[in-house]
Amino acid sequence: MMSDAATSKNRNKTNYWSFILFFSLTISIYGQQLLVPDRVFDGEEMHSGWVVAVNENKIVYTGPESGLQRTKSYQRYELKGKTLLPGIIEGHSHILLHPYNETEWNDQVLKESAAERAVRATVHAKNSLMAGVTTMRDLGSEGAGYTDVYVKKTIDDGIIPGPRLLVAGPAIVATGAYGPKGFHEGVTVPLGAVPVSGEAEAIKEVRNQMGQGANLIKIYADYRWGKDEPSQATFLQEEIDAMVAAATTAGRYVVAHASTPEGMKRAILGGVETIEHGDGGTSEIFKLMKDRNVALCPTLAAGDAIEQYKGWQKGKEPDPDRIAKKKKSFKLALDSGVDIVFGGDVGVFTHGENYREMELMVEYGMQSQNVLKSATSGNAHIFHLDDLGRIQTGFLADMIAVDGNPVENIKQMRQVKFVMKDGVIYKNE
Repeated sequence: MMSDAATSKNRNKTNYWSFILFFSLTISIYGQQLLVPDRVFDGEEMHSGWVVAVNENKIVYTGPESGLQRTKSYQRYELKGKTLLPGIIEGHSHILLHPYNETEWNDQVLKESAAERAVRATVHAKNSLMAGVTTMRDLGSEGAGYTDVYVKKTIDDGIIPGPRLLVAGPAIVATGAYGPKGFHEGVTVPLGAVPVSGEAEAIKEVRNQMGQGANLIKIYADYRWGKDEPSQATFLQEEIDAMVAAATTAGRYVVAHASTPEGMKRAILGGVETIEHGDGGTSEIFKLMKDRNVALCPTLAAGDAIEQYKGWQKGKEPDPDRIAKKKKSFKLALDSGVDIVFGGDVGVFTHGENYREMELMVEYGMQSQNVLKSATSGNAHIFHLDDLGRIQTGFLADMIAVDGNPVENIKQMRQVKFVMKDGVIYKNE
């Protein structure tokens, strides 16, 4: 008679292989696939009566079904009542962070190991993909070194499911201008970014990060020098100029955390490609961004989440000062015509709830169709992703489908029912 231990061992084996079988059936791979939705948003415009044909991992046809030859050779997917869109490109995320109302940022940096944070990131990556995010720009490992580089590798190698990642590694800050803080001079603690001073140190760190696998460089153009102090510009102009030169010479680009007019101005003049946050942007600053082709990633959802963590009852109480100022600066940005990056600073709030940024972009004054463009073709263009962000012949087959029409109601982006990344179907409800 089989022992209890042996029975348990066999049961565990059965459960393991059942899971593998279920997962393999959930992810469907076909040579030729035909997607038949009610409508297609191609990254720029909405089309009715279109189908989309995929061969391996490329889009090979878009348009009326009558224009496609040999339709019977395709595996057909009826997406009734749904809108097909390009996969969402998230512009500002932190895959190694989780919401601050669960664990404060300081404690995540000081008390959670890189191993624990990597395990969390595997969950975050899957949740993001299931929410329709097929590409994600991750802007800083926040004290976890190059863990983001290796999370990216495990996704690329097919070990875990997740979006394509563009990773920054650890961000670069001016010496003394980042945290965690509050310890006396005899205590050394892990920092959330790498501090540098002077052009030589700054250039060396940029080169080191590129050599370690960073796809782009993130710098902090301003920050708080002391607790509860207002943000101030940190890097000197020549330091920013040097970091941008070191990165662009190697085919990378630089993005800047900046919320003050002076910090934004130095970053813009230095040649960064996107400004992250931009809370204190003025008409003059946004005009300078427009003139120099620098895009704004406003991260509306992060501020909204943080204020609620502090106790703000949204919808029942007046807007806190931070929210009122954000609405004002976002309107100035829209009026200026500066390119808007979709990116919510997800990680501050729950991974997989990326739609929160879209809803706030609309709430703060942006048209729904322009929000969808920002999250697809717009981000693809700004991030130099030449074969993503559009449903167009020759592009990679990254596509999602949502119930209803998100141009009419942006909240439909919560209802992602179909996810295809690189020609592989990860979700089909």
